[in-house]
Amino acid sequence: MENYTFNSFTLQMEGYSVTKNSMYPVFFMFFISYIVIIVMNVGISLLIFIDKNLHQPMYLLFCNLSVSDIMGSTNILPRLLSDILRPPSERLISYYECVVQAFTSHIFGTTSHTVLMIMTYDRYLAICNPLRYAAIMTNKMLVKLTVSAWGVPFVLVGILLGLTIRLNRCRTMIMNPYCDNVSLFKLSCESVFINNVYGLTFTVVLLTASIGSIVLTYAKILVVCLTSKNKSVNSKALKTCSTHLIVYLIMLFSGMVPIFLHRFPQYSDYRKLSAVLFVIVPGSLNTVIYGIQSKEIRKFLSEMCKSNKWFAIK
Repeated sequence: MENYTFNSFTLQMEGYSVTKNSMYPVFFMFFISYIVIIVMNVGISLLIFIDKNLHQPMYLLFCNLSVSDIMGSTNILPRLLSDILRPPSERLISYYECVVQAFTSHIFGTTSHTVLMIMTYDRYLAICNPLRYAAIMTNKMLVKLTVSAWGVPFVLVGILLGLTIRLNRCRTMIMNPYCDNVSLFKLSCESVFINNVYGLTFTVVLLTASIGSIVLTYAKILVVCLTSKNKSVNSKALKTCSTHLIVYLIMLFSGMVPIFLHRFPQYSDYRKLSAVLFVIVPGSLNTVIYGIQSKEIRKFLSEMCKSNKWFAIK
């Protein structure tokens, strides 16, 4: 018994608590949400790849967000769906699988910020420095921004999980719908002071850089729009920036709610739900918001619909 509880490689997932009456409605709600996320994000990525009019830095950088949403939802939702249909005693997961899921979930959460940060930089150049935009936002620059958006989270999250897997474990229950760093280091009976310090520093630095870049960039964009006399350019700039800002605020709010609810153990069920919604809500809405805003995407879809109607008539 002692060998099982000490550094056990089989963990039990608490999962998302549902009653027998609500089990299938919740399952289908999450299942439909997952299908919507995959179909819409894969669809818009293919659309951007196919249509040469969408081979612009703004849309190519947005593909990173779609990849992140697909990765995050696939990492969490299929496992969650299977756990909903299982009794709590059968919700088992191997330690290594849990570490991989935790690593991927934190990569998803971090890249949600870094990708939107590089998209902010793109909007800043397009509006505040339009004459040099084409010279700066070359294919080489797009590759550098993409590598940075994924490389920085990979290193930071790697250190985060590295500090956790060094700990000995004396518990086996993951108190969350899916594995994350906090759930993993809570399995240890050793001191997790270093983990808490690094985790807090990681969060503060990420949020400061993310929010700071958004505030400073949009302040400069606002000044340019207010001082410019070109109303059509200003209108287009504000339209694209408002889309980006809405996507950012949805992501930020969805991510802050579970962090806030961690401070209130009595609301653990709401925290679990909000942790799942952090994956579902941005992943479902990002493509819709950009699709509605983009004239090029609307035009492509309109032409496709007309083409399909023509073939149907034939």
